[in-house]
Amino acid sequence: MKPSPYSSLKIKEFRWFLAMRLAVVLAWSMQFVIVEWEVYRLTKDPWSLGLIGLMEIIPAIGLALFAGHIVDQNEKRKMLIICYTSMVFICLGLTALTNPNIAQSLSSNQILYGMYALIFLGGVARAFIIPSVFSLLGLIVPNSEKSNAAAWSSSSWQISATIGPALAGFTIGWLGVYYSMWIVVISAVLGIFALLQISSKPILNTKKAESIFASLKEGIQFVFQNKTVLNAISLDMFAVLFGGAVALIPVFAQDILKVGSEGFGILRAAPAIGGLITMLIATHFDLNHKAGKKLLWAIFGFGICIIVFGLSTNFWVSVIALFMSGVTDGISVVIRSTILQLYTPDEMRGRVSSVNSIFVGSSNELGAFESGLTSRLMGTVNAVVFGGIMTLIVVGTTAVSSPKFRKLDISSE
Repeated sequence: MKPSPYSSLKIKEFRWFLAMRLAVVLAWSMQFVIVEWEVYRLTKDPWSLGLIGLMEIIPAIGLALFAGHIVDQNEKRKMLIICYTSMVFICLGLTALTNPNIAQSLSSNQILYGMYALIFLGGVARAFIIPSVFSLLGLIVPNSEKSNAAAWSSSSWQISATIGPALAGFTIGWLGVYYSMWIVVISAVLGIFALLQISSKPILNTKKAESIFASLKEGIQFVFQNKTVLNAISLDMFAVLFGGAVALIPVFAQDILKVGSEGFGILRAAPAIGGLITMLIATHFDLNHKAGKKLLWAIFGFGICIIVFGLSTNFWVSVIALFMSGVTDGISVVIRSTILQLYTPDEMRGRVSSVNSIFVGSSNELGAFESGLTSRLMGTVNAVVFGGIMTLIVVGTTAVSSPKFRKLDISSE
């Protein structure tokens, strides 16, 4: 019988897990967009947008392996409660900086540096959130449901990533930056409430007395010795790194397409809408058959979309290009998430997820930094086109050099 596309949703705790992701990612995506808008309004410098990514990536990468070790040694739900609570306080700090009464007593540089400092602290929390979420998902659903759960989990992420940027763009215009940040705070609190509905999970790592260096070495060795996991992670990393055009959308919205905050919200949401539609469809279809070939084609299509976006001077062409980049990226995310869930032992999920966050999770921020840097060096349009071309080169190189991965089929796993 054909598996039900809703099979994993029958698990009550998984439904609360999805609610948690919806709320937290909504807060996270809104916050990032609001900060992008406010920073560019203060500076009118694309380089300042790149620094947002740099501020988050420094702690996210620097602490990632240590965080993975800590997560594997501790109860996942408790770790997330601590991380999400710290996220609420960071949101409150950003809200204070956007308060008109407080802002009047501060210089633009003081507000800017304060935002960078809070984003840095958010990167510290993120280093622990990513492996904790990945590990908790693996403990909530059985192996038979991991592929379906990965699609729904990615879809919930995309739902919030779709609503968040659009909501942020519109509320900036309707309510202003300050009240938009209060929506972020409320959403983060709701995420904590959903998390509290999930029971504590057992700690499956039996090597509690193992030194941190031995633990980290084991996690790194696993990733580099498992070529399937390594190829999936590294391929996506380079694609996201060089295809980080999303970070420059404020420049396109304000200076190239001249569409204001509402148009900015539409542009920012377009990739997430495409990804959401793809991921919801993916729950009804099997992407595991010939997964390697599908992943390569998806990232190739992503690179083409980034090039089209960079060259476009028409608002709706740009929207369609970003929408299709989300469609192709959605396929990539579902396949890669399934590979990681199926090929990672339960007792090593925290460490493997941390390695993945260094390769992929932080490449979004590193991609933002790369886009900001190349934009300053070669211009905004050239920087985006360059990123798309580099993505195509990475896909072609991987397809030629890794024939085993190209033929990967995980439908029987």
